[in-house]
Parts: sequence; C-alpha cells; structure tokens
Amino acid sequence: MWKYRTKIVPPLLLLLSNRISLCSTTYVSIIRPIKPLMNYPIKVKPHNFPVFFCSSAVGNRGETLGLVKDSVEKCELEKRVGLIMDVIGQPGRDYTAVRKNLEGCNVAVSMDIVTEVLSRVRNDWKAAFMFFQWARKQRGYTHSFRQYHCVIAILGKARRFNAAWALISEMKKGGRNGGESMVSQQTLLIMIRKYSAVHDVDKAIKTFYAYHRFNLQTGVHEFHDLLSALCRYKNVKEAEVLLKRNKDVYPLTTKSFNIVLNGWCNVICSPREGKRIWWEMCNRKIPRDVISYSTIITCYTNCNETKEVIKIYNELKATRVNPDIRIYNGVIHAFSKSGLEREARELMKSMKEKGIHPNASTYNSMIIPLCKKGKTLDAFNLFDEMLRRRLSPTVQTYNAFFRASRTSEQALAILKQMNQMGCCVNQDTYTMLITKFCRWDTFENVWKLWDEMISNGLDPDRSSYVALVNGLFLNGKFEEAYKYHVEMKSKGLLAEPEIEQKLQAWLTAKQSTERSMIDSRTKCSDGYLNYELLAA
Repeated sequence: MWKYRTKIVPPLLLLLSNRISLCSTTYVSIIRPIKPLMNYPIKVKPHNFPVFFCSSAVGNRGETLGLVKDSVEKCELEKRVGLIMDVIGQPGRDYTAVRKNLEGCNVAVSMDIVTEVLSRVRNDWKAAFMFFQWARKQRGYTHSFRQYHCVIAILGKARRFNAAWALISEMKKGGRNGGESMVSQQTLLIMIRKYSAVHDVDKAIKTFYAYHRFNLQTGVHEFHDLLSALCRYKNVKEAEVLLKRNKDVYPLTTKSFNIVLNGWCNVICSPREGKRIWWEMCNRKIPRDVISYSTIITCYTNCNETKEVIKIYNELKATRVNPDIRIYNGVIHAFSKSGLEREARELMKSMKEKGIHPNASTYNSMIIPLCKKGKTLDAFNLFDEMLRRRLSPTVQTYNAFFRASRTSEQALAILKQMNQMGCCVNQDTYTMLITKFCRWDTFENVWKLWDEMISNGLDPDRSSYVALVNGLFLNGKFEEAYKYHVEMKSKGLLAEPEIEQKLQAWLTAKQSTERSMIDSRTKCSDGYLNYELLAA
C-alpha cells in the first residue's frame, strides 16, 4: 500500500549536525536551499487494527469486502496470540505455573497462531517447547511440518539436539496422528545448520549422509546447502576440504567454489585466503561469474584495499562478464570508504548510462561510510536524493544515522521519522539504541524501547540482553542488571563471561554484607538480653 507524504519531514541533517541547533531558523535559507520534497510514495507498514474502505475508493465491492474480512481475521489472530503471550510471555515466569495456566487457557489454536507464538518466543526454548506440546493436545488441531520446523530450529539453537531428533522421528511417523512421513530435505537442513552453528562439523556431515534413512535423495543442490551451512558459521576450512574430497561425486563448479570463496572473503574476512581460492579457480579452469567478482570486491572493500578493488573491477571490464548492480555497489562503497566521493559519484553516473539504475543499497554504500566519518551533512544530501528518486530508505540507512547520533534527542527524532516513513525497526536497531541510551543514562527511553520491542513480536535475543545487562551494570543499577541476567540464563542464552563474573562478585559481596548485618543484629540482641538479665 502506498501513502503519499504531503508534509515535509524534519530533516535528519538538522538532527545530526552538532554545529547546527535543533531550533535553528536560518538553516533552510543558508545551508540547504533545496525545494521541499512533496508527494513521494512511502511504503507504510500495515496496521494491526481493521481498516474499512469506502466502495467509492475501491472500485470492486467484492475486493472491498475481502480486504475488510482479511483485516478482521488478522485482528482476531492478534487478539488470540496476545492472550497466549500474556500466559507464557511474562519475564521471570515460573514454568510450572505457566504450564498450569496454559491448561486452563480456552483459546482456540490454529496453525497461524502456533507459528506466530513460536516466532515470538524463539529465544526461549522452554516456553516454545512447552507451548508446542500444549497446542498439539488441543481438540481439532494438528501440527503441520511448518510448526515442527519452527520448534526444531528453536531447540537446535538452544543445543537441545536430542529433543529435536525426537520430533524428527515423530515427523517420520507422520506426526502424532500417524500417516506419511513429514520429513523433508529442509527438515534435516535445519539440523545441519544448527550443528554448523555450534561448530560440530562431524554431526553436520553425518546428518547429510543420513538423508537416505528418511528415503530422501541427495544431489548437488543438497551438497551445496551443506557447504553453505558450514561456511555461514565459519567452518570454511572444513567446507573446502569436504568440497575437494567429494569432487568425483559432486563435480567442482563455479557455484561450489563461490560458496567457499564467500566463506573466506565475507565470513572469515581473509583477503589472503580469498585470493588463494580466486587463483585456484583460474588454475582449475573454473569460470568466474558475476557472483565471484562481487564476492572478491566486497572482501577487498571491507578490508579497505581500494587498489585491489579497482584492479579487480578493471579486470572484470576486460572479460565477457557484465557487471550488475552488486558489482557497482561494491566499488562505490570502496570509493566512499577511501574518501573518493567524486569517483563514487562518477561511477554512479556511469551505471545510469548503462541502464542500471541505483537502488537503496547503492545510496547506502555512500551514506554509511559518510556517517562513520562524521560527514552527516553530505550523508543527508544523499538521503534527500534517495527520496527524490522515490527510493525507500532501508533499516541500514537509518542505522547509519543512529550510529552518528550524539544525543538521545537526535536518536529519538530519527526513530520518529523512521516510523513515519513506514520502515520497521529490527532487532539490531533496538539493540544499538538500547546501548546508546544506556550510555547516555536515559533509562526511561531504554524501558520504552524494551517494551516496544517485545510488543512488536521481537523476543529479546542474546545481544539485546547483553546490551541491557551491561548498560545497567555500568550505570550502577546492579539489582536490575542481575534480574535480567537471571532472566537471560533461564532462557538458555549464554551470558557474557566478563559481565557474569562481575555480577557474581557483586552478588557474593552483597550476600556477605547481608550475613554480616544479620550477625551484628544477633550480637546486639544477645548483648541487650544479657544486660537485662544482669540488671534483674
């Protein structure tokens, strides 16, 4: 759904520049003589409440009724999910009491409801598994493979692999009610990814070879999925060995080498190893495609090796490979990081002449480095240009401006504009803002963001808890820090070793002080009693 802006949004430039007052009245005429931006289409996030359309606004009456019906159904779904979350989603909950409350819950469940609830408690495996087991007992309801996959992923993330395999065995039998096997390649790929995440490469590979036990075929596509899972979680060396040992079964191809190349270049971030794979592709006569060039360019860009980026880009132009927008974005980002904004602009003009139009990522490739260097005026000019070209800013765009903000007022103003533009805040944004507000000692904003994050269906993950606990502790709020530390541990999330050690030292000192006070009071009481006895 498109919505047109009819009122100019307060410029980010005004909010981010430390040299310009937020109340400046000379800004528009002196610094930024640009025409007001009007009628740019903005993507707006759909509301959770019903929206009723007039038949004159929507031509087809049937479409109108359909929209109303969908909105009402979505509202009912949100209501039921909210009732369940009130039972299982409270911080510091007693799981025994939650189980009893669930048994007395009269909410009728559906596949959509179960999937949504599992998504909201994905960082709390106990609550997720408890709800999953309760839902399966409800009359008229049966889990599909989607709900099984959700809870298997949650259990795997929490390293509860035995429980996950028990569910897969149940799926093989057709679920609780029996029938045909529900296990697919996607089911076992979830387990491969979770084993790769904890660097248990042997079990990841054994899971791949266990496909035949579930009557599943394995081919080049499944083998590439295995390599991708290993590389995604930094098991790149093992993935490369596996690739070469199986070259007789799964031939070496551009795609397989690209997976390993991306692992070395953009996961491990090793230009040396990336270059080795790059030349090995050449020696083995394996053709490089646009993805190969994009991967190596991104690697050199991240490592600030602009000369290598230019060298690879010139080499690309001499080949038959046509650069796509990812190549251009990578080179533009390299120029911007090196302070070559003019060259970046010229390259953007060149890509337009070749019929490749800049997208939001293209502008982000320039905005992000500018914000890191403190050139927020130039960054906002690019932001303004994005809007003129009817490009919607992404979360990454706003995150760059959040990182450049220096006060809570600036950050809140950016957040307000982000919401007005219909751009949804993600988990990384919340974590970054919580860290900043803790540093600025504005905890009223921290609690607002924390509650908003949960109400938006984003269950706090490990990074969110670490940011909050660390911020509370450094500001001397030890009781609250310890409370959320315990809550994090109860969800099976790993605590930061350093802050855990400090909290343990604080708790020990607190308990020691409390014991000393109790002993002191006891001695005082005994002394007073002896005095009374002597006086008598």
